[in-house]
Amino acid sequence: MSQRDYYEILGVSRQADAAEIKKAYRRLAMKFHPDRNPDDPDAQEHFKEVGEAYDVLRDPQKRAAYDQFGHAGVSGQAGPGGFGGADFGDIFGDIFGDIFGGGGSRRRARRGADLRYPLEMDLEEAVAGKTLELEIPSLSSCEACGGSGARDGNTVTCGTCGGVGQVRMQQGFFSIQQTCPDCRGTGQQAADPCPECAGQGRGRRTRTLEVKIPPGVDSGDRIRLAGEGEAGAMGGPIGDLYVEVHVRPHEIFERHRDDLRCEVPIPLTTAALGGELEVPTLDGTAVLKIPPETQGGKVFRLRGKGVSSVRSSRTGDLLCKVIVETPVKLTDEQRELLERLDATMQGEAGRRHSPRNRSWLDNVKSFFERIAS
Repeated sequence: MSQRDYYEILGVSRQADAAEIKKAYRRLAMKFHPDRNPDDPDAQEHFKEVGEAYDVLRDPQKRAAYDQFGHAGVSGQAGPGGFGGADFGDIFGDIFGDIFGGGGSRRRARRGADLRYPLEMDLEEAVAGKTLELEIPSLSSCEACGGSGARDGNTVTCGTCGGVGQVRMQQGFFSIQQTCPDCRGTGQQAADPCPECAGQGRGRRTRTLEVKIPPGVDSGDRIRLAGEGEAGAMGGPIGDLYVEVHVRPHEIFERHRDDLRCEVPIPLTTAALGGELEVPTLDGTAVLKIPPETQGGKVFRLRGKGVSSVRSSRTGDLLCKVIVETPVKLTDEQRELLERLDATMQGEAGRRHSPRNRSWLDNVKSFFERIAS
């Protein structure tokens, strides 16, 4: 018997209930099963050790004796390998189905794997929708043999399992039934294996698919194409293809759900006097009316100029945030005009022309008065 602490082996506390112990055992038994670790010489030893710990801790009487007297309390109760004569099916039956396909039943055709195709698109393409041709590499049914794996379609009884589809393997003193590795559970083998697919019934090739991307898709959206994945083994059903959309960053617009946002630089004079600007949209241009005395950071909403939702009939808006630009590279005349303008805005009388500046100065004054008192 192992002299390591049984609770430590299973990784549970001494207060663990039966459900916790069983859950820990199932996880470790599957982890250390020799068939899952063919290149690990220690796997079988760990596997037996886990089973020995579970055999004791799952039994209330054995566990009580172990808790009181340690290994001495259960010494002699375990049979060969340390499992105390416990019923094989009772201990392992609930996990062997997960490992070997279940209860000795024959495994036949298996569904093909699903495929994922990452698709990068420009914002304009994602908003408008597009039909694309995609090159999809995948395992497909062999055209030469129709997926049977046999040159002429004829099969014979598998010589390894005798047509049962299962073989019995010996693991120490355990006898384990699992899927036949030669016929993969079908019980049949190709009399003359197909030379194109080496009897596998599948081969790797690249297919060209026409995919329609609906208008309004966004990054993270997935488009499912049923039956366009990998071919199933032994004539099983075909998996699905999932096209995952990734929208590239745009030089002007940012997308937020169905709305578009952009920044629009405007001259100082337009912000002060008002005016009209032509701004870009995804389907052309639109006129943005700037009222007099517009402050920097003001957001204007152009309704219906956003994205048509792929999930509803709603169309988002275009949100334009104006950025007031400070003029640069002034001529002497322009500089003189600005200096004359600035002179008219100095002093108490001029503070009414700068409402935010006036409010900020008032707050600064109050702040210094508080810290000085």
